[in-house]
Amino acid sequence: MTAAALAGRGARRAGRRRLLPELTGWGFVLPATVVIVGLSLFPAAWALLLSLRDGDLLTGGDYVGLQNYRDLLGDADLRAAAGHTLVYTVLFVPGSVVLGLGLALALNLKIRLIGFYRTCFFVPYVVSAAATGILANFVFDPDFGIVNAGLKALGLPAMGFLQDLDQAMLTLVLISLWGGVGMPAVVYLAALQDIPRELTEAARVDGGAQRHVLRHVVLPQLRPATVFLLIWQTITALQLFDLVYTTTKGQPLDSTTVIVFYLYRQAFQLFHSGYGAAIAYVLFAVTLAVSGLTLWRGTK
Repeated sequence: MTAAALAGRGARRAGRRRLLPELTGWGFVLPATVVIVGLSLFPAAWALLLSLRDGDLLTGGDYVGLQNYRDLLGDADLRAAAGHTLVYTVLFVPGSVVLGLGLALALNLKIRLIGFYRTCFFVPYVVSAAATGILANFVFDPDFGIVNAGLKALGLPAMGFLQDLDQAMLTLVLISLWGGVGMPAVVYLAALQDIPRELTEAARVDGGAQRHVLRHVVLPQLRPATVFLLIWQTITALQLFDLVYTTTKGQPLDSTTVIVFYLYRQAFQLFHSGYGAAIAYVLFAVTLAVSGLTLWRGTK
């Protein structure tokens, strides 16, 4: 056998040895990947087909094409739900990001028991929104709630909170901020610890005040984290459901009915599953557009 043939055989063997670890890794990952992708793609495709029919969850119904999507344009209740969702998103997303940044700056300080404080602020985030909603019902109960008890002790009038038409949505935002601010705080804290110390020290040596260092050095370094959090929190806000379900059920007078809760009511209470699927796909398109726009603006 010639030297060239031996060299070629050696190269092939070396290539197979390099490929073996990758094939082994795919062997472990592939089954789970197939299951996850299958459980994601099949429901999405089924929901798309369902949105083109007028059936319920029990029968297939008749094919109506894009009629469900055309009906969305004239649905006043859907427009109201979209308005409530917009109000919630406008209040929750900037509020959670700003509060998360402030907490992260505080939790980045070197003080005693800092690990305990970090854990305390993150624990509400890992608690399910359903549990948070059940707890909020007791805390903000107009008659027996802890908050109104404190207001009465201070000589202040009791408030309706979740049962008041003007206060219900604001109360939901406050509950969401309490439960959701841990995520931005942790992300910002990790980003702060990745900022090279030389940058901030150089800015201070050059005479920069603390607020100038924060504005011109720290915040620009946090821009990727901010873009990620804006997208993440926007998606979370647009998908609000479980907190509404466990607290107000969309009341009073549908003032807290958001898009996903309205979708749930159409699909699972009124059995207009085709119409509900159409709402879900429109919401998906809106979420994708908003996320893409935020990413595009954040990377410019």
